[in-house]
Amino acid sequence: MSDPLFEFLCRLGDNTLVLGHRVSEWCGVAPVLEEDIALANVALDLIGQTQLWLGLAGEVEGQGRDADRLAFHRDVWDFRNVLLVEQPNGDFGQTMMRQFLFDSWHLSYLKALMSSSNEQIAAIAEKSVKEVTYHLERSTDTVIGLGDGTEESHDRMQKALDRLYPYVGEMFLSDDVDAAMVAQGIAPDPTTLRPAFDAHLAQVLGEATLTKPADDFAHKGGKTGARHSEHLGHMLTQMQWLQRAYPDATW
Repeated sequence: MSDPLFEFLCRLGDNTLVLGHRVSEWCGVAPVLEEDIALANVALDLIGQTQLWLGLAGEVEGQGRDADRLAFHRDVWDFRNVLLVEQPNGDFGQTMMRQFLFDSWHLSYLKALMSSSNEQIAAIAEKSVKEVTYHLERSTDTVIGLGDGTEESHDRMQKALDRLYPYVGEMFLSDDVDAAMVAQGIAPDPTTLRPAFDAHLAQVLGEATLTKPADDFAHKGGKTGARHSEHLGHMLTQMQWLQRAYPDATW
């Protein structure tokens, strides 16, 4: 295993990179103009956070790779994002359910990172919290509005929840990298964040009149790079094409 801190920073950066790209796929094709603009802004926030996380990862690695090289020159098996964020957009409801589930974890994790023993990580987290607070407010309101909306919107949101909930558990799994970060005071144990997440989820789903799946089965493998879905490979083919075709090209 490479440096645990490098692995940890790649996990944070890959989460925001992959989800940011996914959300950006709505640009120009969202249901209404207001959502088009809002989704584009969320995507830009996430890509901005990626620049910070992967930029720091490159510094820690010390092999001359910056954020751009880590984003565009790694293959699928080198990515460390959780499986949730690489899932396809589907319809608007599925996109917003994916966003809500990730935002709920993301904000709590970033708040914990604000107390990190690593000053650079704490500073990035503090900046990111301001953006992700808005992300969670927006995705929460949308899930409630659509879940408790028409029969059609309710059914779509329930199907989205049923499809995506099996990817939630991975965000709270702990491994050797997490243990190393906890030991150094850099990051929290992910397992400790689950009770608050579950409480928030129960509250929001109650207001949205949605039912949480009873099965707690969790897909895993993304954050360790052991397993990704086929969707990530297809996404990277599009995302990395220009840089791979014209390496180090400049405008």
